[in-house]
Amino acid sequence: MIRVTLPYPLSANKYWRPVPINGHVTIVPTKEAKEYKREVGWILRAARVMAPIEGRVHVHIDLYPKRPQDWQTRMRKLGENWDDGVQCLDIDNARKVLYDALKGIAIVDDKWIWSDSADRKEPDGEARVVLTITPLSAPKIVQAELALAVDPLEV
Repeated sequence: MIRVTLPYPLSANKYWRPVPINGHVTIVPTKEAKEYKREVGWILRAARVMAPIEGRVHVHIDLYPKRPQDWQTRMRKLGENWDDGVQCLDIDNARKVLYDALKGIAIVDDKWIWSDSADRKEPDGEARVVLTITPLSAPKIVQAELALAVDPLEV
């Protein structure tokens, strides 16, 4: 299992840019995206992640937006839902950017993310992501067992 705190991800709008090539438009990562992926790589290496997890994984994201300076005023006025208006990436936007940054460093490819979950947390300081990646074992192949139980002459 890998558990690490990462910088707050870029918006997907700042992560990709269109580039015309031979009359076609190709979407490529921006300079900021490459810098973010490089920073994620250094943090993961510092956390002793030396090779990507191979095979199926579950990824959990805890997304912490930055706490605004007026958080106490908001809390007095709005109560427990004070952070509903705090600027935050939507979870799906953060998810895609993070998965791309993890590719080849913590996971082989995002196609191996078999399940995922995410929570937006109450802002408590600096913006960040707490990421947990858990390897999953493949389930037993039930179909092979069923095939052996069926007499092929009866089909």
